[in-house]
Amino acid sequence: MKPTTSPKTYRVKSFGCQMNVYDGERMAEMLGEQGIVPAPEGEDADLVVLNTCHIREKAAEKVYSDIGRLTKGKTQTKAPMIAVAGCVAQAEGEEIMRRSPAVSMVVGPQAYHRLPEMLEKAVKGERATDTDMPAIAKFAALPERRRTNPASFLTVQEGCDKFCTYCVVPYTRGAEISRPYADLVTEAKKLVDAGAKEITLLGQNVSAWSGEDGKGHQVGLAGLIRDLAKVDGLARIRYTTSHPADMDDDLIAAHGEIDKLMPFLHLPVQAGSDRVLKAMNRSHTAESYLKLLDRFRAARPDLALSGDFIVGFPGETDVEFEETLALVDEVKYAQAFSFKYSPRPGTPAATMDGQVAKDVMDERLRRLQDALNRDQLAFNEASVGRTCEVLVERKGKHPGQWLGKSPWLQSVWFEGDAQIGDLVEVELVEAGPNSLAGTLRETALSAA
Repeated sequence: MKPTTSPKTYRVKSFGCQMNVYDGERMAEMLGEQGIVPAPEGEDADLVVLNTCHIREKAAEKVYSDIGRLTKGKTQTKAPMIAVAGCVAQAEGEEIMRRSPAVSMVVGPQAYHRLPEMLEKAVKGERATDTDMPAIAKFAALPERRRTNPASFLTVQEGCDKFCTYCVVPYTRGAEISRPYADLVTEAKKLVDAGAKEITLLGQNVSAWSGEDGKGHQVGLAGLIRDLAKVDGLARIRYTTSHPADMDDDLIAAHGEIDKLMPFLHLPVQAGSDRVLKAMNRSHTAESYLKLLDRFRAARPDLALSGDFIVGFPGETDVEFEETLALVDEVKYAQAFSFKYSPRPGTPAATMDGQVAKDVMDERLRRLQDALNRDQLAFNEASVGRTCEVLVERKGKHPGQWLGKSPWLQSVWFEGDAQIGDLVEVELVEAGPNSLAGTLRETALSAA
């Protein structure tokens, strides 16, 4: 690799989970601190950061496809400098460097705070790989939050100790570790100062967060939420993703006691068969999961529920899949994510007997998604006639149209006098499968 000039523009392309979105934002902020600016829309960037996710099928191959698109037909002087970050970088860093000479930097999700010094090496013609996994060291090295979206993310916890047999997270993100309480309160206040009205607390297992509060008391996620609710200017709090094993009494109670905690819970179950759940190394049963949801609904009766599902896990029978459909019928999710099982290299499930045929998985996923889509539409239709606060996040497709989120995380569009960052009263008047139409009832309750 030859020496080159320092990049003047960048583009960060993030894939996958909301934590990757957070990480992508922080990397962009770091590049901004180096005097590099976002590439204008429609123009090539001097530096492209591919912030990757390893959860989806053929994730690594998609990275190589992106690299190929960035370099195809371009000379060495015109091709962008490429950095591969995120979980694919963590899992396959050396292989990426070997297969893709066009890549200048490979950096894992726990080491991206070192991106500026890696960039210095790349400009000198030195390729660099950093997939170390220091315990949360990156956060202390990140720049202050100066500008953000009305609905913003805040990573509070990383890693997972559950070792579900299908999942690569323990290998790409490491063991569970919680960021310090004081750091989180400080960052939350800076996010609000920078324009955030809503903060979603993120973690691979966010409900496992714990720390010592300002009075020296040990607190869990509910304690953190209670204190963040006291931050002036913060109107809404959400959290994701949780594990059923770590949902404690205090967190359940918080849903009924804290107005700023939105009535929405994403709690993955993955399957409705106890045998499949055990093979997945999930610690809950279908019955214990349903009882847990009952407790949350008792605390907050208008709670909207979301979940994750995997169909075609090795050994899953037709009868066991029907148990998943039965669970869906009972819960009636407002939203959900569903996927076909795909083997992740290095995970126990990848070598299990009974790998399910693709056509069988396709049919099961279609039936599951039909049921989930049915319930999502029903939830939206049941919302018609409600008047609720909507946080305006962006402009709509047409002049005077705005898009935002209801307390139940539904997409709502309406027309009228508003600005991005406003909280407005909207009557929900028409429901579709993925969004609702609303009528603005008042001027903005609070402006950005």
